[in-house]
Amino acid sequence: MSAQTPIYVITATYNEAENLPTMVQQLMSLHPRVHLIVVDDSSPDGTGQIAERLAEEHPSRLTVIHRESKLGYASAQQQGIMTALRAGAEVVVTMDADLSHNPQRIAAMLQKLSQCDVVVGSRYVEGGRIEGWNWFRHCLSQLGGRLIARLLTGLRAHDCTSGFRAYRADILRKVELDRIRARGYGFLVELLFRSQQAGACIAEIPITFVDRRAGQSKLSKRIVLESALLCLRLLWERIAKSTTKRLPR
Repeated sequence: MSAQTPIYVITATYNEAENLPTMVQQLMSLHPRVHLIVVDDSSPDGTGQIAERLAEEHPSRLTVIHRESKLGYASAQQQGIMTALRAGAEVVVTMDADLSHNPQRIAAMLQKLSQCDVVVGSRYVEGGRIEGWNWFRHCLSQLGGRLIARLLTGLRAHDCTSGFRAYRADILRKVELDRIRARGYGFLVELLFRSQQAGACIAEIPITFVDRRAGQSKLSKRIVLESALLCLRLLWERIAKSTTKRLPR
């Protein structure tokens, strides 16, 4: 990875008008080779219009994709990543727009990416932590995003639901993003699962996850249920694949 390699950062937005300007300012100050793609789901709070204004301030470094309705996190990530790949990206970083992810950690992620294919900004490796969550959110994340997801899917990463990641473009092309079936935040688990299946070397670095201070969390009971059903589907896929390998030829 050369010093001139462009870094494409993808963020999916819905009602992030209070947070997006700060995020963009932080990203644009990192390095001139950072290019941000904002995928906005027609936010009623005017996030899309704010993104357009920011794009005028950074005309060669900020792209805004406006979608007609709230189509969901998974398809927003897919569209953003595929846009970056079509633009010739060699490195793709995904992160949230609510300021829970510190852009300063991107440098450490890219350094680690020189040794592997995917780097996860992890809350659950040594040095990682979470600020601002109550006990219920901690328990839910530990049980679902860490223990159950790893147990059922066979993922080796400790933080399977972290949205703060860096990918080599080659591994994203191998995964075939348009074949991922997960909706919502389950997309994060399935993309990591598909990457591991494709032979990716996956590493983690510690991050401090800070709970949003403005706007509303997108987590819901439906999202939790979808993620649980996804893990069961991926477990069944693992079992079927393992059985097929053992069948006599």
